[in-house]
Amino acid sequence: MKKNGLTVAILVAMFLGLIVGYSIHQSGNQELIDSYSKNIKLLATIFIRLVQMIIAPLVFSTLVVGIAKLGDIHAVSRVGSKALIWFFSASLISLMIGLVMVNFFEPGVGMNLSISDASGVADVTGKTQNFSLQNFVEHIVPKSVIEAMATNEILQLVVFSIFFGIALAGLGSKGNSLIKALDVVSHVVLKMVGYVMKTAPLGVFGAISAVIATRGLDILLTYAKYFGAFIAGIAVLWVILLLVGYMILGKRLGSLLKRLFGSMVIAFSTTSSEAVFPKLTEELERFGCKDRIVSFILPLGYSFNLDGSMMYMTFASIFIAQVYGIELDLGTQLTMLLVLMLSSKGVAGVPRASLVVVAATCGMFGVPVEGIALILPIDHFCDMFRSATNVLGNGLATAAVSKWEGELESEPLPAVEEKVLV
Repeated sequence: MKKNGLTVAILVAMFLGLIVGYSIHQSGNQELIDSYSKNIKLLATIFIRLVQMIIAPLVFSTLVVGIAKLGDIHAVSRVGSKALIWFFSASLISLMIGLVMVNFFEPGVGMNLSISDASGVADVTGKTQNFSLQNFVEHIVPKSVIEAMATNEILQLVVFSIFFGIALAGLGSKGNSLIKALDVVSHVVLKMVGYVMKTAPLGVFGAISAVIATRGLDILLTYAKYFGAFIAGIAVLWVILLLVGYMILGKRLGSLLKRLFGSMVIAFSTTSSEAVFPKLTEELERFGCKDRIVSFILPLGYSFNLDGSMMYMTFASIFIAQVYGIELDLGTQLTMLLVLMLSSKGVAGVPRASLVVVAATCGMFGVPVEGIALILPIDHFCDMFRSATNVLGNGLATAAVSKWEGELESEPLPAVEEKVLV
């Protein structure tokens, strides 16, 4: 109910922003339009700075805990290796689909929001056009993790977190207390994400109102193009996932989809794939997956296999660049894809947490972070589809690994008098 309340508040803020911004735009008073747009953007600035504030602790705590819980890296079992191969392959495919679809449909092209002034535009385009292999290598290795956190250098922070997580896992039982402590920290930071999102309506009102006051109602067409292109990308991702699933599971794919349907509906309506974790575990075991496989693969999947969210991250990041008229060459886009591949691991099951990763990535590549406030009004509807896709991807991954390990029962367990509780 609280989550629905926030969505309603964001939608109300969007409509109020449309009304107020359009009224200012229709006045025809350019001085009033410029003054209003400049001042009302402060609301969006406050929201964006709050989001930026939690990027470093969120990435560090969640990624370290996710890696450390794998145990000794040298002793990762055959099952874990197969699972990780699936996870990273699926993530790469999802990211590539987002990259292709946003470049094919170009939903943000033509809007051309200005960044603040001409020097600001030159500064940003200079950053993206000159992003070379040498710059990428320099961005990888941090001189100081404190500096990386202070400047939100997300890739440097990811590299440090990977080394820290592996070292922590290598300590064995000696590191358990620190793992538990960082796990608590990660939950605290994720709680902060929820608090920060409560300020989203103010950010949405400020961003939408400023844009409408300056440009009129052109942005509504952009939203329609954005959502349509995103749904097309999700459809392509589903086709690929189901084709791979059929190649592995054969005719039993239909039975698995029936088992997953209820969980997908819940994830769709609540915009949280984490909300269906217990039900998904139960349904996969009823499908025929052994509980030891499910209990190992599914938690990993919730950290490393969010297919719908991965596809959305590249889509949203490049869309924001398109909106601001920033040209990103293919090499820069592929580098952005790699950054998203690494930085998104560990941020699981939290509604709109992917926006934090998008904000961090945009900041790294000189794309205005303010752009995430523009996509917030429609993000809830995109989140519904990507949450359901996350459930589908994790269900397929668990069933596939079970099949590869010979741990999938030949016939599904009978479902006796199953009832749907409403």
